[in-house]
Amino acid sequence: MTPDALIIGSGPNGLAAAITLAEAGRRVLVLEAAPVPGGAVATEELTLPGFRHDTYSSVYPAGAASPVFARMPLERHGLRWVHPEVCYAHPLPDGRAPALYRDLDRTAAGLERFAPGDGERWLGFAGPYVQRFAAFQSTILGAFPPASGLTQLALQMRPRRLLELGRVLLMPAQALAEELFAAPGSRAWLYGSAIHGDVGLTGAGSAIVALGLNVLGHAVGWPSPEGGAGRLAGALVSYLESLGGTVRCGARVVEIGARGGRVTAVRIASGETLPAELIVADVMPRALVALAGEALPPRYAAALRRYRPGPATLKVDWALDGPIPWTAPEARAAGTVHVGGSEDELLAAGSPGSKLPERPLMLLGQQSIADPTRAPPGKHTAWAYTRGPQALDWERLRDRLVERMEAQVERFAPGFREMIGARHVLGPGQLERRNANLVGGDVGGGSYDLDQLIFRPVPALAPYRTPLRGLYLASAATFPGGAVHGVAGRAAARLALAEERMRTATRRFRPGGGLPGPPPGEGGECGRA
Repeated sequence: MTPDALIIGSGPNGLAAAITLAEAGRRVLVLEAAPVPGGAVATEELTLPGFRHDTYSSVYPAGAASPVFARMPLERHGLRWVHPEVCYAHPLPDGRAPALYRDLDRTAAGLERFAPGDGERWLGFAGPYVQRFAAFQSTILGAFPPASGLTQLALQMRPRRLLELGRVLLMPAQALAEELFAAPGSRAWLYGSAIHGDVGLTGAGSAIVALGLNVLGHAVGWPSPEGGAGRLAGALVSYLESLGGTVRCGARVVEIGARGGRVTAVRIASGETLPAELIVADVMPRALVALAGEALPPRYAAALRRYRPGPATLKVDWALDGPIPWTAPEARAAGTVHVGGSEDELLAAGSPGSKLPERPLMLLGQQSIADPTRAPPGKHTAWAYTRGPQALDWERLRDRLVERMEAQVERFAPGFREMIGARHVLGPGQLERRNANLVGGDVGGGSYDLDQLIFRPVPALAPYRTPLRGLYLASAATFPGGAVHGVAGRAAARLALAEERMRTATRRFRPGGGLPGPPPGEGGECGRA
């Protein structure tokens, strides 16, 4: 098969782009540098045989809500979502833990126990977005610009409520928490969801992260794929293959060729050249500049180089002899646990990329609580990550940081250390070496400071289009950003198809030249993750 569309990278966005093009009848080839497809959606036995750990991402509220995945028959290709009883819990030093449940009333009742009125105010604040979730979903998980979702919200909500959403977009999480909650424990609960972003709790733009993740939890939950994150990647690859598409692993693209302002080919590390008139790149902005070189206009290339990564990440996976013995019962039933302590501790920690506190802020996952396929009978898996400055000497401090992380878990779950059968650690450098899109160990696809929250990677009405004709960008660096949902990939592919139809209708298409080199040769293919 001679492909007429090439995809660089087989992460969720790359696979969503490939599927969209294949559904439209294109002959699609996905080129993946790694030995298996999926990008940051992968599962491995990192510690001991029989313990299945998600190497990078693990919990997918955006995936469960994704309008892109919803239109694909992924269940027929092996995907099954598993929901824990509790979406997330936030243990406090006094042994209690406010929690997010899919049930809005149950969540509110739990908050009400911390202070009279806290639950009622959460109902009044979050309830309207949950009730109008289709419009909210179109706003946060739609292509840029999110005009359709905002129009739906404008028609369904009172003007005051819509203006409030605009205000929340600009608010610090601290300001929102102080408006909603009287109890420090309730405020700490909200902060826990805000630290999924990289903006400090007192920084503009941190409140919208908390709102989005909590509304997603009420609407669709915080599930994970049964058997591991790799099952989602496997389902996407399987569906693509059923459409005639191909994924080729071990094929690292090193150059995008162009002539006359149009793409012509890609060259892979082996030296092989593949002609191409349509390329969708699931890569980070600076990587795109490195691949396309001087073919990109200088101003656009300079703008891509200014795109900032988020904080670095240290991730630990554990093979456990039993479930984590949390003091708080809510944490024992949660798929995700926010380990950070009290309101004062969270506020004192600053932004995730500013410093490393003695007691780290951590996101912890324990998928085996709801999915026993992750570990041998009676055993469990868990993972946690903490983030800090990119400039830190992570390798030198690695063992000390792991010790701090385990001490922080032990604080809320006495006896945790005794449960550890084995551990596996990935520092920022290792994360990037395994996956080039995790720049400096940034797992979010770039910083979410206010200037990069919406206009990703550059201010443009069509951020997926590049000035080089036939080349489109579809990574987490484009709107709506990180998380596993495939929205950017589908948006880029649809834009490419629309512009191709427009060109066909107005003039005869003239293929350009290509990089010098041999015709496409035989290459190894990789199947399902």
